[in-house]
Amino acid sequence: MKILVTGASGFVGRIAVEALLTAGHSVRAAVRAPQPGLPVETVVVGGLDPATDWSVALDGVQAVVHLAARVHVMRDHLGSADEFRRTNTEGTLQIARAAAKSGARRFVFVSSIKVNGEATNDCPFRADDDPHVIDAYGRSKLEAEIGLSQIAGLEPVIIRPPLVHGPGAKGNLARLCRLAQSGLPVPFDGISNRRDIVGVANLANLIERCLWHPAAPRQVFLVSDGQPLSTAQLFRLIAAAIGRPARVFNVPVELMRVIARPIGMSEELDRLTQSLEVDITKTREMLGWSPPVSTATGIEEMARAFVSGAK
Repeated sequence: MKILVTGASGFVGRIAVEALLTAGHSVRAAVRAPQPGLPVETVVVGGLDPATDWSVALDGVQAVVHLAARVHVMRDHLGSADEFRRTNTEGTLQIARAAAKSGARRFVFVSSIKVNGEATNDCPFRADDDPHVIDAYGRSKLEAEIGLSQIAGLEPVIIRPPLVHGPGAKGNLARLCRLAQSGLPVPFDGISNRRDIVGVANLANLIERCLWHPAAPRQVFLVSDGQPLSTAQLFRLIAAAIGRPARVFNVPVELMRVIARPIGMSEELDRLTQSLEVDITKTREMLGWSPPVSTATGIEEMARAFVSGAK
């Protein structure tokens, strides 16, 4: 197929483009500004908003992979509900309507597990759970999902990934890589959470399958590596990948919360200590899909890329 990919120059986008090319598809990248180095045809569309003209980018295209978004960043106080909605909801629906009009029926939308919620207790999130959004970012993604389902002539496919790991990952994953490289002791041994993550190659592989599988349209799929980890287990995998000892010690989580609260680190601590499990049974059974890359392999690639980039 001829596929338009938005966000093609990003962390997930570059791997998704590679996966699509490997599978034999023809790819066009829609970019905000000229992006030298992309291995595909590019079309500059400017910002992702309700006024974006998609006519040139969609010419001759049969399907769309929509990755571009205003992302959720911890401690980013510049964002607002209106800004998230303008980009993630209205901008998404603008390209989706244009795609349906141009004849590009299949529309794979990478949403977020934040539509399901922020944390799990004893029951993993499932694809068909009622949404439980907490913040403006999650709400903007949910509103986009709802809007996509109402566009005539479109075959939307929704993918909700949890934390994505791989070469170039930022945020808490980059912080964990930095800590492992430093060799400093960390208070992770008392954290007994279970958190699902997904390797960027596994996510890209699922995106490609959703483009052609007959059962995919108008479905919501959760995705993960299929192996939930505690923060301590994740840290040990990173340390082993870069040949460093994992020096972990035990500090009660409640004590860490008391320390984190007055210094404004509660959200970061929640991500390190809470559980977030996802049930990918629907994805496996309906699409015949399994993650092709193991968690250990993906984490090793991420950690080694971090070390190489830090030199």
